[in-house]
This record gives sequence, C-alpha cells and structure tokens, in this order.
Amino acid sequence: MNYLPPAARQPIRLHGGGPAFGLPEVSPYTMKTEVQLQLAGLPYIHVRAQPIDSPKGQLPFIIDGDVTVADSTFIRSYIEQKYGLDLDACLSTEQRAVAWAMERMAENQLGWVMTYFRYADDASFENGPARWYDAVPEPQRTELRRALREKVMANLFAVGITRHSHDEIVLLGARSLRSLSVLLGGKTYLFGERATGTDAIVFAQLANILSPYFDNALRRRAEGFHNLVDYVERMMERFYPRFAWRAGQKAQPETTTPQAA
Repeated sequence: MNYLPPAARQPIRLHGGGPAFGLPEVSPYTMKTEVQLQLAGLPYIHVRAQPIDSPKGQLPFIIDGDVTVADSTFIRSYIEQKYGLDLDACLSTEQRAVAWAMERMAENQLGWVMTYFRYADDASFENGPARWYDAVPEPQRTELRRALREKVMANLFAVGITRHSHDEIVLLGARSLRSLSVLLGGKTYLFGERATGTDAIVFAQLANILSPYFDNALRRRAEGFHNLVDYVERMMERFYPRFAWRAGQKAQPETTTPQAA
C-alpha cells in the first residue's frame, strides 16, 4: 500500500516483503512501520525487498533522501526526531511506560510464539513459508524449505521458545493474549480513542496470529478474545481497507519470496 497525501517532499521508501498469507505485508515489523508512517502523516512508497538488501540483514528498512534506517524501532525514532513528531503525544508518563512494556511483550515474546506455530506446525509451514519456494525447481525446492525451517527452529531454540513443550508454548501465548485483551478492554484503541505507535505494533502481531490463512492452536486461542478480534478488524479497515477481513474467513494469499522468520 502506498500512502501519498499532498506534500512537496519526496516520499519515504519503505522496504518490506509485500503481501502474503492473506495479509497486506508478510513481515509484522514492516506492517508496524507502515501503520506508524500513516499515523505520522508522512508520504511513503512501499518497495519489495530482500533482507540481504538491508544494512542489518532484516526488514523493514527505509530510505529517506540520502538517509537509510533499518529496524522498525529505530525507524520510528528517526521519523519522530527528524519530523518533530510524537506518536504517543496523548499518553502520560505512566502510559508511556506501559506502552513500552506492551511493545516488548508483543515483539519479544508473543512474536516468537507466533513464529513457532508458523514453522513448527507442519500444516502451517506447508501452507505458509514453504510456499515461498514454489517456483524453484526440485530438488532445490526441498533443500531450501528444509534449510529455512531448520534456521528458524534454531533461532526459536536460541531464544528459549522450543525448550518448552507444545502445550507450554500455547500457554505462554495465551497468557500474552489475555494480557492484551485485559489492557484493551472495551476501548477503540489500546489507550483510548486515539491510535498510538504501540497500536501499530500490537495490531501487526495480532493480525499475523489471526490471519485466516492459518489454523493452529495459537490462532484458535486468539479468536477466543473477541475484543482483540474486533480490534484487528478495526485497524485493518482503517489502515488496509483493501485487505479487510473477518476472523475465520479463509483467504487466498499472494505468494512472495522469503522475507521474515
């Protein structure tokens, strides 16, 4: 999605993976940055890229004039500092502390749990990441799929997720989902009637978990938190109206090259 409101300046070039799995962007971190750029009102163009193109070997990264910034957290810091913005302007000091804790839970705990179900679950892997290599001839296709899965599973072990049993991982994910559900409550956004930078982060992770393209234990747990489902649908309708979906509906994704673990 390209967001180009009237402006005299050159648009920021946001490099991400592109649509896949019934989602507008395969990388939740690129999705996070895209929503934050929209919240900031900054013109941008979405460009498909590979992690190898990035200074940090991961997506997203942006090019703004002659400046390149990688990693979604530092992209946000850059745009706020350069353009005099504060995506959390409506928050108190205490709320900012809660927002940071929510960000870390969403990205550094729930995000890894989501990745586990995307790669460890055979059906999810075959329907998802394995599809990136559909155009590659055999036997290279089988080897690339094996190598990708082994690499991601090794990362999951390194961060500690796969040191637990399947049921324990489900419980870890459910606990984070429950916490987000309690914090959201009946509000439109996480902190009230105005979306903040943290909404972009939490939305991106939840949208990936609730993608209609996958069916696993984590998605089924997430669908049990109706306020989270409604929240994702509201955010999708606002920021990605072409991709708006309701949880439980099967979506046919566009396939793309591997961009995110």
